[in-house]
Amino acid sequence: MASANALPPTGNGLVVSFGEMLIDFVPTVSGVSLAEAPGFLKAPGGAPANVAIAVARLGGKAAFVGKLGDDEFGHMLAGILKENDVRSDGINFDQGARTALAFVTLRKDGEREFMFYRNPSADMLLTPEDLNLELIRSAKVFHYGSISLIVEPCRSAHLKAMEVAREAGCLLSYDPNLRLPLWPSPEEARQQILSIWEKADVIKVSDVELEFLTGSDKIDDESALSLWHPNLKLLLVTLGEHGSRYYTKNFHGSVDAFHVNTVDTTGAGDSFVGALLCKIVDDQSILEDEAKLREVLKFANACGAITTTKKGAIPALPTEADALNLINEA
Repeated sequence: MASANALPPTGNGLVVSFGEMLIDFVPTVSGVSLAEAPGFLKAPGGAPANVAIAVARLGGKAAFVGKLGDDEFGHMLAGILKENDVRSDGINFDQGARTALAFVTLRKDGEREFMFYRNPSADMLLTPEDLNLELIRSAKVFHYGSISLIVEPCRSAHLKAMEVAREAGCLLSYDPNLRLPLWPSPEEARQQILSIWEKADVIKVSDVELEFLTGSDKIDDESALSLWHPNLKLLLVTLGEHGSRYYTKNFHGSVDAFHVNTVDTTGAGDSFVGALLCKIVDDQSILEDEAKLREVLKFANACGAITTTKKGAIPALPTEADALNLINEA
């Protein structure tokens, strides 16, 4: 086993995460449908916000850009970002729309079903004029998903933010984070998710997203490489308990998962992404050095695994010490 000492240090560069932050309502009992749930606990969530907190929890520098409702839930979420040392100077509050809510039930196998309340929610109303462009320009990594592409004006804000980040020389990181119930149709989801594909430097997809985007039920190298584009520096496929695969221009391979007692998979992918980004933010040469990249991905796999051992994403996000303990015990 390679020692954890080979792990690159966490960078000081800023990771700016763009998109939605919301509240997940999770049943107090696992393995029941939403209708059968006796009660719900509120858990702050939203993939881009989870990534920002994951970066900060690991000792990196993070900021979140998005819009929340000017309501108790919105101010609670802004408070959670601040408590977790995520810069909040990219947040706007909307007086006319509520903070988004999602009811999430964990099936018996630990996988999730979603029901969303967005009609429209504040995050959908972010406009290009709302953006804190100075904050975006000061980032070294700009990370985003695809939920912000679903409707205007947020879609235009997303495209503008990406363009500003690109012009400022940021590394663009994309995790589509497919949520089919939010899209008008699967075809629209696929088309819009792929509409910004060529812009990203780093892309992470799950095995389910790989199947969805390629239309193939094969999770193999050929299927993954059909998503390659010439400007891409790193393509990652996360495989849950089977670890992750990586593809670059010059090499590809897989990194094994860590086996833990999984309670809730929420946020595992966001934890994985945050771990990767905080390690490459100051040193993108890691993307061209297979030995270093494998160490970082082993660390990211450990962070993802730890996140599945507790309910809710944010409370479960690990520190670097937590991840190193798991790596050293394995």
